[in-house]
Amino acid sequence: MDTRDIYAAVAAVIDPVYLVGGSVRDVVMARECHDYDFATPLSVDLIEDKIRAAGRKPYLTGRRFGTVGFRVDGHSVEVTTFRAEAHDAVSRDPHVRLMRELEFDLSWRDFTINAMALAGGDVIDPFGGRDDIAARTIRAVGDPRERFAEDPIRVLRAARFASELDFVVEPATVEAMARKPHRILDVARERWMTELDRLLMGPAAPRAVRLLAEVGALRFLLPELQLQVGFDQNSAYHDRSLFEHTLAVLGATVPDVTLRWAALLHDVGKPFARAEKPGRSTYVGHELLGAEIVERTGLYLRWSNARRGAVAELVRDHMLPDSPLKAADDSAKASDRPEIAR
Repeated sequence: MDTRDIYAAVAAVIDPVYLVGGSVRDVVMARECHDYDFATPLSVDLIEDKIRAAGRKPYLTGRRFGTVGFRVDGHSVEVTTFRAEAHDAVSRDPHVRLMRELEFDLSWRDFTINAMALAGGDVIDPFGGRDDIAARTIRAVGDPRERFAEDPIRVLRAARFASELDFVVEPATVEAMARKPHRILDVARERWMTELDRLLMGPAAPRAVRLLAEVGALRFLLPELQLQVGFDQNSAYHDRSLFEHTLAVLGATVPDVTLRWAALLHDVGKPFARAEKPGRSTYVGHELLGAEIVERTGLYLRWSNARRGAVAELVRDHMLPDSPLKAADDSAKASDRPEIAR
């Protein structure tokens, strides 16, 4: 059952209704959809009544936020009431009024690529989302400062979409991300992890992590990793900074979320284990110290015991010949100092 079939099934229960958000972006990009979000001008009570009248079970977890869910051929869908718009003059034409209400609802969404709606076979795109998809651009809807002030998690979401889609965040949106990066601390760690896990699995993960450092968010998300930015390793094996080496390892690691976290944190102990010798620095025991830091980082990020243990073990053993990270680390070293690889 494709997305348009799911839309038709929902529209048979709720009318009028619009597919909105990331699922419309995925339709435009011909990507597989995983989340199905719908919007309607109907009240939450009427949404629930219509679902029950269709012989389906409504899921009411999000009811106080105006959202009711139900299942369509094994897929979970959510239907949310439009945000109410206060205005003096309203057109007598019901269609015009409906489009105005829909546009107002879309105007509160985070990025233009997520601020589109689908009605039947028509894509409604008041903010230029399709143009930004064509330009491979992440752009906030309206004033980017207002969008990030509404929900600081959007700083992470911008980086996550840049990673997943291999898009670039446009300058005004980047500037707004950098205004108050400390506000990410107002967001629950569980929400961080939803975004960070998906960011690390994306094809442009290294560039997205670099973006978080550039806008100042990394020092609040992963302060130990922030220490790597500009850190000169002064090593026979590395010309690049520790941070750039870490990003190279991340990019060379297979897309498994546990391995990607281990790649990101594999050298997290180096700034604390540095010792100076004539002409160079050494980092004896950095892998053991790094594993200890990962344990504390995992607690901070509220990881499960299983994930914390698995990532710590990978970091501790990353220099061993049979480590799953060894090939990625060697590849990054070779790109750091290609003359050594020869």
